[in-house]
Amino acid sequence: MAEYEMKDKTFALFRNEKKEKETQPDYQGDIMIEGKKFRLSAWLNETKAGKKYIKGAYSEPFEGGKSGGSSNSRRQDDF
Repeated sequence: MAEYEMKDKTFALFRNEKKEKETQPDYQGDIMIEGKKFRLSAWLNETKAGKKYIKGAYSEPFEGGKSGGSSNSRRQDDF
């Protein structure tokens, strides 16, 4: 994947190919706000009435090493 330069007030999300548990996000990425980058996490959800929606959270960027994981066989629907 080609590198890109983030611009202020923009974000990018990518499918979490290493998801192993339902508590882990379906999508992850970054957002730039006033020159500072934050980490984004997003989950695909559905209301009791069957309406689909995306729930998300942001946090300070993780500066540690890479986390391991195995490939995921769960259904990969787009939102």
